Order: sequence, then structure tokens, then C-alpha cells
Amino acid sequence: MKNKKKKEETPEINIEQNHDSLNGEDILEELVLEPDPGDELEELTLEEQVDALQISLDEMTTKAEEYLDGWQRARAEFANYKKRVLRDHTDIRQVARGEVIKLFLDIADDLERALQEKPGNGEGATWADGIEIIFQKLRTRLESEGIKPMNPMGEEFDPNIHEALMKEESEEYESGQIIEVMQEGYWIGDKVLRPALVRVAA
Repeated sequence: MKNKKKKEETPEINIEQNHDSLNGEDILEELVLEPDPGDELEELTLEEQVDALQISLDEMTTKAEEYLDGWQRARAEFANYKKRVLRDHTDIRQVARGEVIKLFLDIADDLERALQEKPGNGEGATWADGIEIIFQKLRTRLESEGIKPMNPMGEEFDPNIHEALMKEESEEYESGQIIEVMQEGYWIGDKVLRPALVRVAA
């Protein structure tokens, strides 16, 4: 009888043990799967999400504007640099060309002075006409290179483009006016190639 009772009691113990084991697993699953109440508090509302996205968009827009401004500034600086280099290159070429042309100005001066004593008739007049044609061709060639005479006669003396050899009283001209051009001055473009040598009214 005692053995029989033991056999009957054993299954009951096993059932209870299995039941206790199942309850433990279920409890563990519930602990793992059950959401933490604090997570719900950390979730953003739709309005808060929109606000956060707007802030992010504003930050990216500001950065994009900064990058665009920097790019435009760099582009403008590079364009100015190119213009400056081109201008400097043009000035260098103009100065170099001017130095060569200066050599021919002395010849032009000599021809002009010779024509001031041009004979009116005879064989010398024929030669003078030929020299005058050559002189005009030289002037035309100089003008085609951007070289032009100043023709400062009667103008106000300007020390930036004229060189005064002397001052003297004049009844015909006012003080400071050029009364005689001793040597013609020339422009190369808008720059002085050679200043004019002049006499100025005192």
C-alpha cells in the first residue's frame, strides 16, 4: 500500500514541477516583451517631430547659403584676378612696345624740324614734298599703333604730361598757358609715352 501511494504521488509532483517551470518561462517572456513605460515618455509627438525636422532643415539651409556665398565670393575673386592679370599683361606689352616706338619719335622730330624750313620752290621743294609724304606715313603708322601727338599749344600746363623748359611773360597768353612746344609729346593709349617739352607763360 505504501508503494502504491508513492507511485500515485510521484506524478503529482512532476506536474507541479512542470507547471512551476512553465510559469517561470512565461514570466520571463512577459518581462522581456513588455514595453518599458519610460519609452512611451521618450517618444516624440508628431508636432515635436515636425519641429525637429524644421530645425534640421533650417540648419542645412543656413549651411547651404554659407557654401553658396563662399563659392560666389571665390568666383568673383578669381574673375577679378583674371582681369587684373590681363590688364597687367596688356600694360607690360604696351610699355615694351612704347619703348621701341620711342626710338622712332626722334626720327619724327627731325623730319618735322626739317619741314619747318621747307623751301617753297626749286629742286629743294620737290625733295621736301617727298620728305613730307614720308613724315605723314610715319605719323599714320604711329597712330595705327595707338600713338598720338598731344598738341598742347595754348593748353594749361600740366606737370603730369608736360615738362616746362622755361617761363616767360606773354601778352597773348594767360599765366600758366603753354606758349610754345619745343618738342612734341605723345600718348600711347591713355598713358604718356613722352611728355611734351614746352615754354609756359609766367
